[in-house]
Amino acid sequence: MNIEKKRLSAGLYFVATPLGSARDITLRALDILASADVLAAEDTRTMRHLMQIHGVALGDRALIAYHDHSDAAVRARLMRLLSEGKSVAYASEAGTPLVADPGFELAREALAEGIAVTSAPGPSAVIAALSIAGLPTDRFMFAGFAPAAKGARQTWLQEVSALSATLVLYESPKRIQRLLAEMAALFGAERQAAVCREMTKRFEEVLRGSLGELADRLAEKPVKGEIVLVVDRDRRAASTASMEDLLQVALAEMSIKDAAVSVATALGLPRRQVYQAALDLAKAR
Repeated sequence: MNIEKKRLSAGLYFVATPLGSARDITLRALDILASADVLAAEDTRTMRHLMQIHGVALGDRALIAYHDHSDAAVRARLMRLLSEGKSVAYASEAGTPLVADPGFELAREALAEGIAVTSAPGPSAVIAALSIAGLPTDRFMFAGFAPAAKGARQTWLQEVSALSATLVLYESPKRIQRLLAEMAALFGAERQAAVCREMTKRFEEVLRGSLGELADRLAEKPVKGEIVLVVDRDRRAASTASMEDLLQVALAEMSIKDAAVSVATALGLPRRQVYQAALDLAKAR
């Protein structure tokens, strides 16, 4: 492996690190870790281990812990080093910094001070889950973690339920079954989803099915590990919107009953709902 150690320009470098397999790190990420004047990490033990695996020497460089519980003094120290013209590389414990990980406040302060901020892209649990879930990827929303409090969670679920995009979120193994059950009740038990866990690790697994099926499955057999939940977009809204157009075409060639059955089957909508819409269209004609 060719790790290039060279002088980096002053600035803040966000470095993506492996989710599980250490070999997923990029060569550019290793070059930055080998060359930066200062290293900062969400978990310094994980950073040290990763560097040891790839033969990147820390030497006499500072390795500073910066995480969600760090006080403002730690960020002030990093900002002082950046203002002195140092190159600072920051990595979260796994995946891409700032994506449900620390770093946002540091990035915002650095940009406000006119300091260059750049990224060494690489592993991301969001993108990895989308790649293997088997659900549409043309439009998606990363929603982070669902709120822990029931009332706030219900409000949040209602807000995201009708999005016309694939939904990606993180959840703990202790709460994933409850979340699936609540989603099944609110989104509709038939909505398709995928529970992606332990990605790139030894026990990687993807459970695919409807929200109702997955909730029942995990109630019987709980899962462990880090989880990304991917949920299909609300197809009911899209189906309802296109129902009238399809009915107009079908009614030109079929009886009201046959047109309703044909459109309901094609869109996966209740026959009674489509039949009533067909009756209304026929009257309007």
